[in-house]
Amino acid sequence: MFPAALRDAVAAALAAASAAGELPALAPDIVVERPRDRSHGDWATNVALAAAKQAGMAPRSVAEIVVRHLPAVPHLAGVEIAGPGFVNFSLDRSWLHEVLRRAATGGPAWAAQSDVGAGRKVLVEFVSVNPNGPMHIGHARGAVLGDAISNLLDHAGWIPTREYYFNDAGDRMEKYYASLAARYLEALGRPADFPADGYHGEYVVEWGRELAAQVGDAYVDDGAALRGWALQRAIDDIKASLARIGVEFDVWFSEQSLHERGDVARIVARLRESGHVYEADGAVWFRATSFGDEKDRVLLKSDGTATYITPDIAYHDDKFERGFDLLIDVWGADHHGYQAREKAGVAALGHDPDRLELIIMQNVNVARGGQPVRMSTRSGDLITLDEVLDEVGADAARYQLVSVSPDTTITFDLELVKRRTMDNPVYYLQYAHARMCSLAAFAAAEGVVRQPLAGVDLAVLEHPAELDLLREVDRLPEEIAVAAARRAPHRLATYGQELATAFHKFYADCRIVTDDLDVTQARLWLVEAARNTLVQVLEILGLSAPESM
Repeated sequence: MFPAALRDAVAAALAAASAAGELPALAPDIVVERPRDRSHGDWATNVALAAAKQAGMAPRSVAEIVVRHLPAVPHLAGVEIAGPGFVNFSLDRSWLHEVLRRAATGGPAWAAQSDVGAGRKVLVEFVSVNPNGPMHIGHARGAVLGDAISNLLDHAGWIPTREYYFNDAGDRMEKYYASLAARYLEALGRPADFPADGYHGEYVVEWGRELAAQVGDAYVDDGAALRGWALQRAIDDIKASLARIGVEFDVWFSEQSLHERGDVARIVARLRESGHVYEADGAVWFRATSFGDEKDRVLLKSDGTATYITPDIAYHDDKFERGFDLLIDVWGADHHGYQAREKAGVAALGHDPDRLELIIMQNVNVARGGQPVRMSTRSGDLITLDEVLDEVGADAARYQLVSVSPDTTITFDLELVKRRTMDNPVYYLQYAHARMCSLAAFAAAEGVVRQPLAGVDLAVLEHPAELDLLREVDRLPEEIAVAAARRAPHRLATYGQELATAFHKFYADCRIVTDDLDVTQARLWLVEAARNTLVQVLEILGLSAPESM
């Protein structure tokens, strides 16, 4: 990447100026970034402003010395000092030709940044819906976000593992089992007492009928078998919905297994042995305040049952013991404020809390034509993911859910999301790829064969739209690195829109197949470079790359 070459050159200039006695020994943080205004060059650094105080000189004077000692940098066409002391760099078009060569011949993964993650292992836990009913569109946001973050990390050189944590223990599961048992009896025509605080969704009625049709009355007096069937039925439903939206997991982890293996009891014992536990009001408390939490937390209630946090601490301990370098949890808005208690738990067990990241996403509101949609005939009180996918499709749903920062509430308007027009962002993005493919097909139909790139004269690419498109292509490696570091796939969605805009403008301004064979060949290779770049964006976001629309 060119910024690295410029940083190295600036560092060399500082060292040379120090050796010449023009500057003291300086070691500022050298930041090289793209100026917002392209008239200020392709890249800029504020190193002179950062070093001025230590040098005891005016920033512009430092900048002049740095520029004077800059070594030769390939593709660097000009250097300018601007404002109070910014150093602006302008690149020769030969740099953009190198970008085109890498993007056009490197395949759809040409911009992957393997040195960022450097092969470190990261566990990304997401969705983790209680297995007691169908997924809704809010759950889908976590599914898409976690999947896209995993894709980003993979492209940034991490080794991600996707994990689903089944909360298959606790009161909510007991209510679900009781609800399904009642609907099962009703399906058999037998009297049933439906729990007042049970699950009233239509899906419970459907599943009760399904169970009755499968086993008859065999489970009437077999609660264990019924519970096993109920759990598996919910899990199968969740897996089917996830498959429809293109999300697959490497590991499915059961909360109940933590209790059955004795992990929860062992965690309490470990915390007790290390002095991080005390008893009060008949309960067992964790001294979470000793590790930065706002208050201490109950681990075991007075009846001896574990609270929510206890198996969570055991689960994260298990993750660390499996050898992951980083843990990322993607949780819903109902977990706001959980960061401190989770980090306190892992710290008390001797793990580095900085190796645990919690991403809390906000809710999804569903609308139709601007009007809120509140009810679902299937579930009674939620919009299921399957209902949304039936109406808008997986690509449109994924894009809408991943293109917005997770800390922002989404209004998911069904009418807008499924619109197949250029003002729909996902359509706009995918149509750019389809158009790229159509150009290659058109050229072939005209008898134009793309020649080997080594023999193509790229210097004929002079039109501003051509150069702007190449500048957008050049951005992808840094966009991947930044988006991965910030766990922000929505940044890549924004970049994709800007890339597509640059391509559509290029398409409008520049005829691809022309009477000038050199221009035709160069533009066909430019289209291939842009296509490989766009495919990488689509893959990371988990979207398909249609060849026609």
